[in-house]
Amino acid sequence: MFGLFKKKSEKENLQKLYAKLLADAHKLSTSNRKLSDQKVYEAEEIMKRIEAIEKQSQND
Repeated sequence: MFGLFKKKSEKENLQKLYAKLLADAHKLSTSNRKLSDQKVYEAEEIMKRIEAIEKQSQND
């Protein structure tokens, strides 16, 4: 109940965006391959940011 209004961390927001981009890429893979590839590329860039956050939190 108390976690109801808790703000999501940057990592959680990026993970949600990553999943959405991959889902979009999967849907587009049958109709527009170029746009699908662009979504996959964007998702990979998001994953790099997530990994950088994880590495930074391990060093702290």
